[in-house]
Amino acid sequence: MTVLVGWILALGMVVVVPLGLRLIDDDRQRLGPVGQVWPFAGLLGGLSLLLDRGDGFAVVLACCYAAVAAWLAVLALLRLLRRRSLVPVEIAVLTAMASPAVAAASLIAERGGWELLGFGMTTQLLTVAHFHYAGFAAALVAGLTASRAPSPSSSIAALTVPGGVALVFLGYFTGDGVELAGAVVLTAGMWLLGWTVWRDVVPSAGSAVTRVLLTVSAAVLAATMLLALSWAAGHVWDAVPHLSLTWMAATHGLANALGFAVCGLLAWRRLQRTPSPVPSEGALDEH
Repeated sequence: MTVLVGWILALGMVVVVPLGLRLIDDDRQRLGPVGQVWPFAGLLGGLSLLLDRGDGFAVVLACCYAAVAAWLAVLALLRLLRRRSLVPVEIAVLTAMASPAVAAASLIAERGGWELLGFGMTTQLLTVAHFHYAGFAAALVAGLTASRAPSPSSSIAALTVPGGVALVFLGYFTGDGVELAGAVVLTAGMWLLGWTVWRDVVPSAGSAVTRVLLTVSAAVLAATMLLALSWAAGHVWDAVPHLSLTWMAATHGLANALGFAVCGLLAWRRLQRTPSPVPSEGALDEH
């Protein structure tokens, strides 16, 4: 594992998920304890990446992170049973809440040096990244966007982002063709999400700083998802040029982590204090 990939993964656990959890309003404040515990769990998960693969203590640290991620996944299930709703906003939020548990399971296996379900170490690292940034951050932003600025485009984005995440993951089991299909769906959803944020959310942001953060977050997707498409297509057709894994981490991974996820979630944190200009259906909180 390269140092850069390790830092990107740690950023997801220590910064991105805690930021995002503050944006999920849940009735009766069931998410409160998870949000309070997560920074410590994320730190333990990040520390596990500093140890050698196969180190028993690294596995213990990863398991501590996984326990809190599993807690969040259980809360997602309880939310589904309680609300009995699968509107696009809810699908996006439930995807975000469940995704860290998948990432954590892969983290445990990678830290232990075990081939989980036959997957090698590289695939497991990609799974950890995929479910922190696409599964959690992108799905959550899609849900927030559909809640604040309800429209056909935001609803479609709230469906295609989780759908693309699931298809890419399914492609790990079934082959490069399905993974490419997932990359196409995910890219379409992310581009639509970026365009909807720029069109509908940026103009309603009262602060210039918030508008800049949202614009950066939306604009980053144009380039990074093109790289994701070329990566997936290059594994199906040799003639399609694509970057190496190292360069994908340095470009697609780093830009999505800092430019999309961190900037975007910071902007939504600022927007959280600003009332939505349009009453929304299926908002993240229960009325």
